[in-house]
Amino acid sequence: MGRAFEYRRAAKEKRWSKMSRIFPKLAKAITFAAKTGGPNPEVNPALRVAIQNAKADNMPKENIEAAIKRATAKDLKDLEEVVYEGYGPHGVAIMVECTTDNPTRTVANVRSYFNKAGGSLGKSGSVDYLFTRRAVFRFPAEGQSIEDLELELIDFGLEELFQEDEELVLLTPFESFGEMQKELERRGIAVSKSEVQRFPNTTTELTEAQVADVEKLIDRLEEDDDVQAVYHTMA
Repeated sequence: MGRAFEYRRAAKEKRWSKMSRIFPKLAKAITFAAKTGGPNPEVNPALRVAIQNAKADNMPKENIEAAIKRATAKDLKDLEEVVYEGYGPHGVAIMVECTTDNPTRTVANVRSYFNKAGGSLGKSGSVDYLFTRRAVFRFPAEGQSIEDLELELIDFGLEELFQEDEELVLLTPFESFGEMQKELERRGIAVSKSEVQRFPNTTTELTEAQVADVEKLIDRLEEDDDVQAVYHTMA
């Protein structure tokens, strides 16, 4: 009984820790989208996607509404999307996507994380060529035929479609994101999450101890409120 209680408590604390880390990032993505494209998701596809992704991570409705409202606040500083590139421990290439109201602060923080981990921040383009950007869509598998969708969606950029648990995962080139999004909406497919991710073209095999070194840097980067996503070439 005692062990079960401790397990449930640890699981609950882990969930709260994840939410405390991810909700501010989701809110910032919503605010940025609303600021740049307007607060109406019906006419702002980027905001619609940001809200969709927030709901997929169980962000409360009131938090979403507050993030949209924040976009019109007079004291809101301009937000910028910036990407930093570098090498972490053991030669692993790392890309860091950020949304910030102070790039000077953000780059200083990111550089310090790399330096403390034994890595180094590089110039723009130094590791970007090692990754390929792809759009990723997730939606319920129930009622869908993979074979039919593969045939019908190939003209809209479909590269790969597979099932993961109770969802289908669909991949397209980055350039096909908007076209695929519109087609899925036209078909009435309820996408639970859609985003653009960076996939490594090659990966580096590391020992268990080396993996721990790289993961320590990734964790530190992801803890920063300005950091939206971290990608790497670690196998």
